[in-house]
Amino acid sequence: MYAIVEILGQQFKVEAGKRLYIHRMEEAERGSQVEFDKVLLIDNNGTIQVGSPTVAGAKVICEVSSHLKGEKVIVFHKKRRKGYRKRNGHRQCFTEVLIKEIVA
Repeated sequence: MYAIVEILGQQFKVEAGKRLYIHRMEEAERGSQVEFDKVLLIDNNGTIQVGSPTVAGAKVICEVSSHLKGEKVIVFHKKRRKGYRKRNGHRQCFTEVLIKEIVA
């Protein structure tokens, strides 16, 4: 059983027992439970429910595992023959959640 759920403006495919890295949720504390009710699609052993826009009464229950930062991404700009070089780095903040169950 899996579901397609919208979390903070992004769509994710979730299954029970899997870990998911989403954009940082400042209001969620470590160890707390979070529910997402914008479920767009549910596949229950071949039986597919597609919402318009969401499936009524469906939700995904998650537990917040930790807050962490991703790997550094280097942004490098250069204009040839002009002596212009600019280097910048960025580390995105993530929240790791464990999918407990999908309620359909």
